[in-house]
Amino acid sequence: MLEITICLGSSCFARGNKKTVKLIQDFIKENKLEAKVHFKGNHCFGDCSRGPVIQINEKIYEQVDSERALEILQKSIK
Repeated sequence: MLEITICLGSSCFARGNKKTVKLIQDFIKENKLEAKVHFKGNHCFGDCSRGPVIQINEKIYEQVDSERALEILQKSIK
């Protein structure tokens, strides 16, 4: 199972993770991945200056905008 964690701390949320949450939810639904992906929020990854942050399994991605998030998701699902 793929685990996706998105930072919902105020800095990352204000920098775009609010939009990225919806994008990831839509991606999971549109690709029928509900049984293969666990998606959750985390309060903070501890380095707000490098946000927005998402984590897929053990790999942390920093400065992720919506476009980059989609690219990361597509590569991670393959």
